Parts: sequence; structure tokens; C-alpha cells
Amino acid sequence: MFENIKKQSCYGNFLNGQWIYSDKCLKIYNPTSKELMGYISQMQPEDVDKAVESCKNAQKTWGNMPTNERAKILHKAANLLLNNQDYIADILMQEIAKDKKSCLSEISRTADFIKFTADEGERTIGEALNADNFPGVKTDKLAFVIREPLGVVLAISPFNYPINLSVSKIAPALIAGNSVVLKPPTQGAISAMHMVEIFNQAGLPAGVLNTITGKSSEIGDYLVTHPGIDFINFTGSTKVGKHIASVSKMVPLIMELGGKDAAIVLDDANLEDAANDIVSGAFSYSGQRCTAIKRVIAINSIADKLIDLILPKVKELKVGNPKDSTITPLINDKAKDYVLELMNDAVEKGAQCLIGGNHQDNLVYPTIYDMVTEEMRIAWEEPFGPVLPIIRVSTIDEAIALANKSEYGLQSSVFTMNINNAFYVAKRLEVGTVHINNKTERGPDHFPFSGIKNSGMGTQGIRYSIEAMTRRKNIVLEYN
Repeated sequence: MFENIKKQSCYGNFLNGQWIYSDKCLKIYNPTSKELMGYISQMQPEDVDKAVESCKNAQKTWGNMPTNERAKILHKAANLLLNNQDYIADILMQEIAKDKKSCLSEISRTADFIKFTADEGERTIGEALNADNFPGVKTDKLAFVIREPLGVVLAISPFNYPINLSVSKIAPALIAGNSVVLKPPTQGAISAMHMVEIFNQAGLPAGVLNTITGKSSEIGDYLVTHPGIDFINFTGSTKVGKHIASVSKMVPLIMELGGKDAAIVLDDANLEDAANDIVSGAFSYSGQRCTAIKRVIAINSIADKLIDLILPKVKELKVGNPKDSTITPLINDKAKDYVLELMNDAVEKGAQCLIGGNHQDNLVYPTIYDMVTEEMRIAWEEPFGPVLPIIRVSTIDEAIALANKSEYGLQSSVFTMNINNAFYVAKRLEVGTVHINNKTERGPDHFPFSGIKNSGMGTQGIRYSIEAMTRRKNIVLEYN
């Protein structure tokens, strides 16, 4: 099924219904074995022009196709994805060093996302308004408010979920009648190309979904400033997101950026449950998730007991090969070096390492620091690795103030058995989502998902993404 997506060992780009290949290629290595997996095509600005022009032309026909016909193609794509789940999961595991169970989960979740999006698109309808609701207006006017696609959507996805976070942009755009240019992550592009071929096999018309791979330093700015792009949906670092926002000018954006998600544990919490959620939330996929718990803010009176419950669970985590481990190698040496910087800074400034603190190559062992203070970088910076700082506070208000002091505002958790305390904290936290007695996490995918401050802009979630990638048109009928 996937024989056309590569020529020899170089994976192509999907353009106007065909797989094309570049003479220049980028090497993709397995993060675990460091062996060469293959090559991806290194596209140039002229290829960007072709991809955008192809999308522009195809969108006109695609946007006029009945929504139920578009939905049928999406449902077929979801079923094909499930039929090839094991094969693609193996590639995903090798390419981004994610454990096999999580790879399978990402693919099945993505299939569910596509199906729900197709159904939601068929439920997305306009509205009719009577004019005489407004004072002084007669009853001889009606407004028909309809939704139209924006045009060409640029989807830029990250390495940690190259299939799910590509499809979370592609599927809502497609069901709304847009065409899509996908810029997948360099590390993750091989997996993403298999997903694109799934849409091709499902019958997506030529030009509706095109891809661009290559060095961001060569094509990044050209792509995000291209006059043919009508919407940008980006997931990635805050630094890159801010740059895109500064150069893209009037193009509407959805951005999911960094986070420093806090788990606030109050003195009346169920500590056993909190410990389970904290370990799962902090260490799954080695903490390489924007919604991972990245700091614990604990009331001092229960901090020791909480730690005593957390440490045995961390010791039980399997470390090593993605085939059977939770803690797997970080995506590359650059990521590993940054995590080690934060760890060394914490130790130099007096943090107590309770477990871990060591690494083998780019495999960083699960690490917990106690007695973390505000002077330490690990209290504020996002490690994107299996490192968890514990910060002790005396009061609820101190915990809230410390959480809000972060430059990020993606998610937080609060653990308490007192509903009044739960909502007291939740209403005061400056984040897009607060979880009560649960770890921070992205789903379910039809819930609204957004960040404030340096964690992003706009709201995702299936219905919200569809709405963001459509515009309202008002048609006013005056009658006598």
C-alpha cells in the first residue's frame, strides 16, 4: 500500500496527487539505535509555490463538494488507518522513540478523531436571524448566516505526535472545505507521510492535501509568509510560534506552544490518587508532551508523604527500548543536552535529587528534585524530558501565585477533596484548562483546548477547530 511514498530510501512529498522526490535529502536516524532510517526530500521555495498553487486550485472544487461526500472520504481514511495500525505504529516507534503501546494509542485515537470530525462537520450548520429582535427594525428582513471555508490551511505539526497532531489540523480543515499544505516535523516526517498516503488511498482528490518537507531555515519563513496561505495552524515551541506570529501579518492563527503545567496538591487531597496521576502525567513518553506535568506545587504539610508515594511508582517505570518501556530516549542530542543543563543548574543551586539524575547517551532516567526554589531554571523552564521538580508552599494562595508567575498558561491540575477549594483554585489559575483530581492532558478531543500567555492562541477541539477554519457569511433578505 505504501510502495509509492519512497524511491529507494528517500521519502517523497505528496503534490497534486503524486509522490515527487528531491535530489537533495535529509537523513532521519532512529533515536534509540542511532541507525539511519531513511531520507526525506529537502524541498525548496519553488516547491512551496507549486504546493500552494495546487491547493488553491483544488480547494475550489473541494469546497463545493457536499459535506456528506467529504465526510465519506474521511471515514474511509479512518478505517484505512486502523487497518494499517500495527505497520504504522512500528514506524512511529522507530522514528520518534515512543513506546509501542503509546504509538498504537496515537493511531487509534487519530482514527476516532477523524470519524468524530466527519460527523461533527455534517452537524455544523448556519443560522437564520429575524431582524425585528433589534429595537426599531421592522419585520421585513431575515439574515441567513452560513459558513464558508477559508481557503488554504497551512498545518505545521511537531515531532511528538506526528500523526495525531497533523490530523488534528488536517481533518477539521478538510471537512470544512479547505485544502491543506502539511509541513510535518523533520523527525516524524516518515510517519506523517504514511498518514498522508492513507488519505490518498481513501480517495481525497488531487491537490486537496499537499506536503512540504525540508529545512525550516530554508523554507520556513517563505512558507508562513506565502500570500496563498489563508490560515496557519501551528504546534511547536514558543520561540518559533512567536516568530510565525510576527511575520505572518494578517493571516489568522491557531497556535499550541510550550507549557509549564503545574500539579497543585492541597493538604486535603487523596495523595495515593494524586501520586498515580503525577507519575503518569509527568513521565509518559519521557515527558515530551506539552501537557505533561512539569512541576508539582505541594502544600508543605503533606509534601513528604506525597513524595513517599511517588518514588516507588517512579522506580517501577520501565526504562530503555520503546518496545516495552515508558522512559525512552529523547528525540535527539540537542534535547538531551538542554535537559541536562536544567538538571545541573538545579543541583548547583541546592535542589535535592530524590531519584535519577543520570543518563546514557540521550536516554535520561526519570528524575525528581525536591526543595526546588524560584532561583532554579527548572522551576520555570520547560524541560521536555523526564524531570520533575517539587516546589513546597505553605498556603493555597501561595500555590496559586507561584503557578501564575509562569510565562506559560496551558494547563494545571489541582488535587483536593474539597469542592470549594477546587473551584477557588481553578477560577484563579491563569491557564486554558484546569483539571480537578486528574493529570493534565489534551483530550477528550472534542473538548476545547487552548493556552494563554506564551502557551498559544486560539481554541482547538473538533468543533472549535472547524469554526476557526471557516468564516461566517451573512446573507440578508429584505421582503415586503
